[in-house]
Amino acid sequence: MRAIWTGAIGFGLVNIPIKIYSAVQGSELDLDMLDKKDHSNIKFKRVNEKTGKEVAYENIVRGYNLDGQYVVITDEDFEKVRPEKNKLINIQEFVDEAEIDTMYYENPYYLAPDKSGVKAYNLLRDALIETGKVGLGTYVLRNKESIGVIKPHEDVLVLNKIRFGEEIRDTSELDIKASKSKPAELKMAVALINQLSGEFDISHFKDTYSADLLKLIKDKAKGKKIQMPTMRVVHSRSKDLMEQLKASLGKKEKSGGRRKAS
Repeated sequence: MRAIWTGAIGFGLVNIPIKIYSAVQGSELDLDMLDKKDHSNIKFKRVNEKTGKEVAYENIVRGYNLDGQYVVITDEDFEKVRPEKNKLINIQEFVDEAEIDTMYYENPYYLAPDKSGVKAYNLLRDALIETGKVGLGTYVLRNKESIGVIKPHEDVLVLNKIRFGEEIRDTSELDIKASKSKPAELKMAVALINQLSGEFDISHFKDTYSADLLKLIKDKAKGKKIQMPTMRVVHSRSKDLMEQLKASLGKKEKSGGRRKAS
C-alpha cells in the first residue's frame, strides 16, 4: 500500500507519528468511454475556455471566484492555513461510538505507526479497546478539513472520516406526509423484522452485480446472444399492506427463514 498522508496523532501531550493508507477499494468494473462509431477511447483534455487550446498540467493553477475576480491559491497558501492541521490529527475528545449517527460516516483509512511511534500507537489502541471509546479530532486531507473518528480494528487503528453537521441536509426539504401506523400492521411488521433478524455478518453480502456484468461481457466477447431475463415479481401483487406483510411472513416460513442470533 502507498501512504496518502504522513503526520501524527495528538493524544494529550503525546505525539504518535503515523501514515494514512486507504482502507477500501472499488468492486465495480472499470468501464472506459468509447466512440460509438469505431470504439476509439475517449480522451478528456484540459482546455482554455477562451483560446480552446490544451493546457499542460504543470500550467494549471487553482483559484477562487471572489466577487467576479479569481484569486489564485498556491500549494504554499494551503500550507499557511492552520499548518498544524495538515500534519496533525489532534484528538479533542473521546465518545461512545454508538452516539455517532451513521449518516456522518464517509471513508475509512488505516493508520500505521512510524518506527518511533509503535509503543505509543499500541498504547492508544489498547486504551481505546479497554474503555470502549473512540477518539474524535479534525485534520486536513487533500485541502479539505474533516472530522476523524479513531477506533481500533483488529490490531490496527482506523480513521473513519465523517462529515460536519452542516454537510447533512435538513429533512424539512423532503415532502413526506404524516400518517399513523395501524396497530395490527405495526405488529405484523415487527414480527417480520424479528423473523429476519440475526447477527451482522458482512460476508452475507456480495457484489453480485459486477460478477454478473463481467460474465455478460465475456459471453458477449465470445459472440453469445444475450437474452433479456424475465423480471421476477418479488413483491405481493396485492395493494393491501396487511396482505403484503402476511405474504412476506408466510414466504419466509416456507423457506425456513434466517436463523436468529442466539
